[in-house]
Amino acid sequence: MRKRALPIRAAAPVALAAAGLLLTGCGTTPAPVAPAGTAAPKAEGPKAAATLGGPGSACALPVSFGLAEKWEPEAIDDPENPEFAALTRQGPAVIRCEVDAKPAGHIGYLRIWTADKGPARAALEGFVKGAKNTSKVAYGETAAGALPAVEVAYTVSVELTEESKEERAFAVSTPKGVVIVHLGGLDSDEHRAMIPAYELAKSTLKAL
Repeated sequence: MRKRALPIRAAAPVALAAAGLLLTGCGTTPAPVAPAGTAAPKAEGPKAAATLGGPGSACALPVSFGLAEKWEPEAIDDPENPEFAALTRQGPAVIRCEVDAKPAGHIGYLRIWTADKGPARAALEGFVKGAKNTSKVAYGETAAGALPAVEVAYTVSVELTEESKEERAFAVSTPKGVVIVHLGGLDSDEHRAMIPAYELAKSTLKAL
């Protein structure tokens, strides 16, 4: 089982944002973030090519869910190490797994975080507050598989590119703590292209 030494979220912004200058150099403004708690429009959702979180999968998680084809998961190595807290913690949550979309042709990650037992909403609110330069934050109630869930959609201002991009996440409470599944992306276009894989994870999620 391969493990990623550190989450990409710290190193990637500089490299990806530089690439983003080529993609978003025209200064286009992202469309408004879709309301949280509702699936974004899509022609046809992908089918699960694998399951993440169960026995023998790449990441040991309190939940399992379906992965879209070619998305590659890797567990985060030693996420509790305080030396790397700036990279592995956001608000009350600790990152456990990253699922890379590049093999599927997109620039972004589906990231899975865990927090201590408690209300999913409180953990998700703390997670968003732990991010930088957020705006247009909108929460909504939804379902993840058969579990009640809370979802958030928001925008993040990227200082290097002076652009804003969309992000979203959902959270569920389990007997082993809160699980947060987050989708970012290089820019809003990449984010929207990856929403079907995020929706697949949400619709197939099960507590273990």
